[in-house]
Amino acid sequence: MDAQRLFLLMVFCLSVFLLVDAWQREHSQTPATRNEHPGKTQQVAPTPSEKLTAVQQAPTTPQATAFEAGQKISVRTDYLLAEIDTAGGDLRKLELLKHRDTLDKKKNFMLLQYEPEHIYIAQSGLIGPELPTHRTQFSADSTRYELKPGTEFLEVRLITPAVAGIKVTKVYTFHKSSYLIDVSYEITNNSAKPLQPYAYFQFLRDSKPPEGETKLVPTYTGPAIYTEQDKFEKIEFASIDKGKAKYPQNADNGWIAMLQHYYLAAWLPKDKTPREYYVKKPGEDLYSVGVILPVMKIEPGKTVTITVPFYAGPQEQDSLSKLAPGLGLTVDYGWLTVIAVPLFWVLSWLNKWTQNWGVAIILLTVLIKALFYPLSAASYRSMAKMRVLAPKMQKMKELYGNDRQKLHQAMMELYKTEKINPLGGCLPIAVQIPVFIALYWVLLASVELRHAPFALWITDLSAPDPYYVLPVIMGITMVIQSRLSPVPPDPIQARVMKIMPIAFSVFFFFFPAGLVLYWLINNILSIAQQWQITRAIEQAKPAHGKR
Repeated sequence: MDAQRLFLLMVFCLSVFLLVDAWQREHSQTPATRNEHPGKTQQVAPTPSEKLTAVQQAPTTPQATAFEAGQKISVRTDYLLAEIDTAGGDLRKLELLKHRDTLDKKKNFMLLQYEPEHIYIAQSGLIGPELPTHRTQFSADSTRYELKPGTEFLEVRLITPAVAGIKVTKVYTFHKSSYLIDVSYEITNNSAKPLQPYAYFQFLRDSKPPEGETKLVPTYTGPAIYTEQDKFEKIEFASIDKGKAKYPQNADNGWIAMLQHYYLAAWLPKDKTPREYYVKKPGEDLYSVGVILPVMKIEPGKTVTITVPFYAGPQEQDSLSKLAPGLGLTVDYGWLTVIAVPLFWVLSWLNKWTQNWGVAIILLTVLIKALFYPLSAASYRSMAKMRVLAPKMQKMKELYGNDRQKLHQAMMELYKTEKINPLGGCLPIAVQIPVFIALYWVLLASVELRHAPFALWITDLSAPDPYYVLPVIMGITMVIQSRLSPVPPDPIQARVMKIMPIAFSVFFFFFPAGLVLYWLINNILSIAQQWQITRAIEQAKPAHGKR
């Protein structure tokens, strides 16, 4: 196989990979059709299995009732605008005040919401006789809460009437400059008997993908569970539909999350506590993922509090890794994470220095090019030598005609005499492909680059160039590169090599502008290096000929 054929093969493989990756991401989570209004959804509280239940008889399960709405409670911090419903004390709306909407940048980004067209809420409750669930009506002292300047946290206390001597208060604690919310249950046992309750924390969501997602570059939306034993497990909606969802059910560590592009919500119970994970489909195109935790035994006259942190916000790597083990894995860099993570680290460091992600990408490209400079130089010298030998190779083709075996033997002998590696010209491309794919995932998955401007018309490096200027310029650079490469002796290969740059650049019309910027700068640097090396070898040709 000669260099041109290998080049075409690698370009073809890269194109197939990107298409297959997009197809898998899209078809692994095809949304179902919802027929029910949110207000008519039937739900019941989960019941712990025998493995988790420490008492002889499992706690009773509340009877399913209509999913009712209660009084709405608004909570504002410097980071969040939340809406809590007194029906169940559910967190039904959550706006991120530091992030803009995907389609309308004048609006705040809405992560949680409860509307006829989209359901994504956080629920919790207790399991046990006469204990409140996500069906129970709570009450609060106010319908409006706001974190005051100079205050570090804000509490919203939801109360239920005491039943059978048991008083329960559900407490939301919001923190300043944080996406972390502590959700607590204060349980007071004024009955004459000990109480052994359980607490559950869950998400309820449909399979609708986030607004603004394209089918060409789809991303994962759905539940995920992490444990130290089984690590990070995605649970696709399709597998839940088929009853084939695989996930760890019992552990003493880990967390649950609901993921979507750039953002997540996660329940983060403390480690070293027995727990049971569950995944259910409570309604048409409705899915829930949750965790059940035992509450310590409450003796008569005693009060016990159970608290589980709740995170709802962007997938910022530095923040996530500090919140819980493995939470940083929610940033999906694919199977080239080992390359993507250091790339993102260097890119972040450059951005801190330049205060511009586009400039950081350019500098990262220069660093990568400098790292591979010796390999590239050797490859370009090989290509330049083959370019010089093109007339001899054409004479060989005319001499041997259709006898491809003799032609191949003669060309191999010529390569040996001139000390040329015919495959050497493809090495830079082969090396760059993993880096390219890793950077593709970095730019696709990193929320830090969402809506990040570069310059002029490029106002979002995570979105395609709106005017296709960068892809067109990149296509021109690919044509220039092809002109510097040796012309294939096969006329068909020669035509394909002319068409390939244009065809390949079409893919970049739909890629993030940041990725196209990387490839464009890389091409410009490659052209400069290849031109200099080719010029030097062609100028040395007469001297070589005299010897």
